[in-house]
Amino acid sequence: MSDRITEAFAKGQKEDKPLFVAYLCAGDPSFETSLAACRELIEAGVDILELGAPFSDPLADGLPNQLAAQRALDGGMTQDRVFDLVKAIREFSEVPIVLYTYYNLVFAPGEMTYAQRAVEAGVDGCLTLDLPPEEAKTWMDVCDQLGLKTVFIVAPTTPPERVPIIGDATSGFIYYVSRTGVTGERAELPDGLSDAVASIKAQTDLPVVVGFGVSRPEHVRAVGQAADGVVVGSALVNSLASDSDADIAVKALRSKADSLISGLV
Repeated sequence: MSDRITEAFAKGQKEDKPLFVAYLCAGDPSFETSLAACRELIEAGVDILELGAPFSDPLADGLPNQLAAQRALDGGMTQDRVFDLVKAIREFSEVPIVLYTYYNLVFAPGEMTYAQRAVEAGVDGCLTLDLPPEEAKTWMDVCDQLGLKTVFIVAPTTPPERVPIIGDATSGFIYYVSRTGVTGERAELPDGLSDAVASIKAQTDLPVVVGFGVSRPEHVRAVGQAADGVVVGSALVNSLASDSDADIAVKALRSKADSLISGLV
């Protein structure tokens, strides 16, 4: 199994360019539209694709992503179909894919079963939102055994002494949540972001990406100057939800992605 995530960050470091990480909810609003949307993002040049597994209780998500999950579930999206979507993407792309999921979805079939299915589909890593490192020992062991990267979160409220614990549990990259609360577009980035990222990077050799609230090209540029990667979710989700006509919505998504990615140039 190739290590697409590590290779992507190594390429970014060599080119002195932060990675653009794009989030969409898998199956929003339908399998076919979701696949078309992922294709557009990949063609736009995203470096890592983060796919949210639609879930009935997405406690880390703001309204745009909650609605996206509901649209996907209403459209018949299931965990099986999430893996089918990854397989379909793998037919035309080797972009690293990270699943943004909740532990119930991992626990229900069993950690080994879930991880095996993810790897077989072509998933590279998992961010399990509500699973802290202190409770993730068996999950980390399974992922290590199968070569599935783990991603854990550092928040503004994380005590400094806990950062090394999170780093030790992480094999892919650290996701720094730029603000407390849930996902969603914001007008401004929080103060002290660069210092916060620098503090994390002083305690780990892992790449650090920043998300939650990044929604404009100038946000992308500012975050990219501090971090190894920039995560954009709600701004893309909102673009895809901007029109009931799938073709128009996917075009709006591509336009938004092009605009945001231009912030890294």
